[in-house]
Amino acid sequence: MSNILFGLADKQWIWVATVVFASTFVLGSYSALKLRRKTGRPYILGLVTFGWVLQTIGLYARGLQYGGCPLSNQFELVQFMVWSAIAIYIFVGPAFRVSLLGVFTSGFACIFSILSLVLQHWDNPSREPIFGDSPWIETHAALALFSYGVFGVLTLTSAMYLLQSRSLKTKNVVGGLFPFLPSIVELVSINRRLLLMGFVILTVSLAIGYKYFIQDLDSVLTIKLAATIAVWLAYAATLLLRQKFSLSTKKFAWACIGIFVAALLSLAAVNRSTQPNGSHASLATEHSQDAP
Repeated sequence: MSNILFGLADKQWIWVATVVFASTFVLGSYSALKLRRKTGRPYILGLVTFGWVLQTIGLYARGLQYGGCPLSNQFELVQFMVWSAIAIYIFVGPAFRVSLLGVFTSGFACIFSILSLVLQHWDNPSREPIFGDSPWIETHAALALFSYGVFGVLTLTSAMYLLQSRSLKTKNVVGGLFPFLPSIVELVSINRRLLLMGFVILTVSLAIGYKYFIQDLDSVLTIKLAATIAVWLAYAATLLLRQKFSLSTKKFAWACIGIFVAALLSLAAVNRSTQPNGSHASLATEHSQDAP
C-alpha cells in the first residue's frame, strides 16, 4: 500500500500540519503578549483542529503501509503522542475554559513534531504489521501512547500553574501572561482531572497488555516492562499523594512535569520492543494465530 494520499506523502502532510501548529503558536502568542487579547477565540481552536486533521491524514497514510496504527519507530511514537495531545485539547480542552491552552498545546505540538521530523534516524519505517493480527495488542500500544498525550497536556497546565504561582508571588499581575491564565484553584482542579484521566487510560492499556504478555514474559523486553511500569507507578504515587494532600500543589505541578520528561525518555525503551522483527511482534503473531 502506498504512503501517498491525495497526492502528498505521509511526511508532507505532517510537515504542513507542523507549519499550521507553528503559525497558531506565533499568532496566539502575539495576540496575548502584544495585542493584549484573549487567545481562546474560535480561530485558535479552528487552526489547531485544521492542523490536527492534516496530521491525521499523514498518520493514516503512514498506517496504510502495514495495515495498523503507526507505532513502529521513534518518529511515529512521538507523532502519535502529539496527535493525542492535540485531540485532548480539541475535544476536552474547551471545557476547561483556559484561553492559553490552545497556544501552549500548539507550541508543544510544533516543538515535538519538528524534532521528530528533523531527527531522520528516528524514522525507519517497516512495511510489515508490527502487531501481528491482534487488535488487542495494538489497542494496548495505542492507549499507552494516548495516555502520554494526556500527560503532555497535563505538563502544559502544570507549567501554567507554576507561571501563575510565580506571578502572584512576585506580584507581577499586570503584565505578561497573567491576565490570560485561569486562577490557581481552577488550574489545581484541571491538573487533578487530567492526571486521573491519563492514569486511567494507561491502567487500561497495561491491563490489556497484561493478558497477553503474562503468558510469555520471556518474549517481552525487560526494559520495556520496567519503563512502562515505572511511569505508571510514578503517576500512581503522585495521584495518591495529591489525593491525601501529602503533596503541595507546587510540588504536584513539578512532579507532573518531571515524570512526563522521564516518560518521554522511556519511549526509546518502548520503541525497542515494537520493532517488526522483535519479540513484541512475534508474540502478537503467536497469539493472533491461537485466537479463534
